[in-house]
Amino acid sequence: MTQKTNEILSKELNEKGILRLTLNDPETKNPLSELMMDNLISELDNASINKEVKVIVIGSTGDVFCSGHDLKDLKDANDKNKDKELYFQNLFQKCSKLMQLIVNSPKPVIAEVGGIATAAGCQLVASCDLAISSECAKFATPGVNIGLFCSTPMVSLSRNVSKKNSMNMLLTGDMIDAKEAKRIFLINDFVSLENLTDAVMNLAEKISKKSQPIIKIGKKAFYKQLELSLEDAYKYTSEVMTQNMLKEDAIEGINSFLEKRDPSWKDK
Repeated sequence: MTQKTNEILSKELNEKGILRLTLNDPETKNPLSELMMDNLISELDNASINKEVKVIVIGSTGDVFCSGHDLKDLKDANDKNKDKELYFQNLFQKCSKLMQLIVNSPKPVIAEVGGIATAAGCQLVASCDLAISSECAKFATPGVNIGLFCSTPMVSLSRNVSKKNSMNMLLTGDMIDAKEAKRIFLINDFVSLENLTDAVMNLAEKISKKSQPIIKIGKKAFYKQLELSLEDAYKYTSEVMTQNMLKEDAIEGINSFLEKRDPSWKDK
């Protein structure tokens, strides 16, 4: 059953443990307003400790996945806010907190991109662990075109896309299509719009059948080892593998493979 967090964000948790969070403000192009970010942060926090949630999908309604920060809000704050520097600092820190929550969540997060994703909306896509888009989706970091360089979006962008391709998007502000987004590894794949939700849910369901404690271990290790030197990464992941091997699900997984049967996960 779908429950409304409020009018601009809906959530649905199905029987397979897949939580869908849907940006539902198409009239204003699903911007990352303060209210939208507050609710996404709240839902991600709750999902991280909810044992019923196995995978999180972030989707949207309308032909724009997410337009990034609301420029009208930025203009109003600049015109009317007495302490505008503090306001902007808090706003961009809140956005950064949201992106880090996605990366640090113990649950895999998949972006379902049915339309245009620009600026912080593109950042949202890049921050997710996986991303599938429709063939009509487009992506851009166009801040340079309006005198506001996409500095925070570049963090997640540059950690997924090569330096040259990241800089091309950041310096030109040009829109790229789904084919190019896949080529530069901003997304995993693209499908027709009518097949998008099925493709994402099939992927989410496949992941939901894995051992959740082991997924948690693996996701944390993946992002941490990226920050380390080659030698330290191997040292760290060797310890992770050792601790993983001591988990009951590791033993069950090996036994089920050798016995040619489906595993029955034990760890919670």
